Amino acid sequence: MNTIIIEDENLTAQRLEAMLKKYDSNIRVLATLPSVEESVQWLRRNEAPDLVFMDIHLEDDLCFKIFELAPLTSPVIFTTAYDEYMIKAFKVNSIDYLLKPVNLVELIAALDKYKALKEQFSKLDFNALLQYIGQRAPEYKTRFMITVGTKIRSIETSEIAYFYSDEKITFMVTREGQHLPIDFSLDKLVTLLDPQLFFRASRQFLVGFAAIQSVLTHFKGKLKLELAPKARHEVFVSGDRMTDFKEWLGR
Repeated sequence: MNTIIIEDENLTAQRLEAMLKKYDSNIRVLATLPSVEESVQWLRRNEAPDLVFMDIHLEDDLCFKIFELAPLTSPVIFTTAYDEYMIKAFKVNSIDYLLKPVNLVELIAALDKYKALKEQFSKLDFNALLQYIGQRAPEYKTRFMITVGTKIRSIETSEIAYFYSDEKITFMVTREGQHLPIDFSLDKLVTLLDPQLFFRASRQFLVGFAAIQSVLTHFKGKLKLELAPKARHEVFVSGDRMTDFKEWLGR
């Protein structure tokens, strides 16, 4: 496997390369690049590597500038000291997001994930592709009918930021900040909504991707979500859901 490391801290890059060699001595680090400018030049002049390791804060800019200036199609594992860029990272080529100092266990998990995804896609053949194309896409709920006083309203799913339960009542929260009771449990809503767009973060919250403003690490081994509109209660992704949540962000 050929890879490059985009990292402006030389010791950090050396440590990462040593861990990669410990994982697989056949991994080749083709280049270590400390800046956006050097990374863009290298990517323009060389064949795309199999995998990229990328820090976010580089010498001259944030790494996301690279995606604007260079034809980077390789999968990326982000390695950074900052957790506030997680959402933005998963909107590009990210397959994982590791916080510094990166430890070997997390790195191995990320590399195993990369290998599993690569193997999954390499096994696809033409007949399987035809079968996949021929499958009928599941139909998900596109609107909800609710009653507010004496009025009946129809609300498009695209207008909904998230759902939550409070004292055995389920509420939808619109992008405009309205909290409206509905006659569905969160368990039922999970089966009705497109799982690409909504994630069951906890027993109390079912969140829409577009409503997530930032993801913060929490001292109890959880992830804390900041939503828009702001939730009335704190929203956490528990430890046993973190892997699924990260995979969902990167779909």
